[in-house]
Amino acid sequence: MTQDLRAQMIALLPRLRSFARGLSGQHALADDLVQITVEKALRHLDSFDPGSRLDSWLFRILRNSFIDHVRARRETTSLDADDALPLIGTDGREVTETRLHLADVRRAMDRLPEDQRIVLMLVCVEGLRYREVAEALDLPQGTVMSRLSRARLALAQLLQDVDSPASSSAGTA
Repeated sequence: MTQDLRAQMIALLPRLRSFARGLSGQHALADDLVQITVEKALRHLDSFDPGSRLDSWLFRILRNSFIDHVRARRETTSLDADDALPLIGTDGREVTETRLHLADVRRAMDRLPEDQRIVLMLVCVEGLRYREVAEALDLPQGTVMSRLSRARLALAQLLQDVDSPASSSAGTA
């Protein structure tokens, strides 16, 4: 049983890293959070309920670890070396436009309240169902749906503000 859970954890590592990257915005911190999550999960494997979802349990541990990190460190910024990788053999214009749009989305998501950003990440990026997110975050399903709705509306508004002619012409005067 324990070996099976460990194999499932290994299979979930990419999803955990993606979620951690979305929460933290930093590759190195995301890797640290995943490591902390796995360590805590292995240390407390006996508290995992075999009838529940392993991914929800791990997402909850990761989220709590991120909150602990934020409380301990407050505002710190770091540059990711992965963001500066060379672009060889690709259409530079398309890649640049895609990266600019992705940067706009990341900045907009960073402006969302944390409770909305977490729900948005779990539903839209990780593909969890509302019920699964509610279980992972220990929230009522209606709260998850409400936060997700507000997050989507706020994100759309923030991205619309970025794309509006007034905001793009403000820097070209």
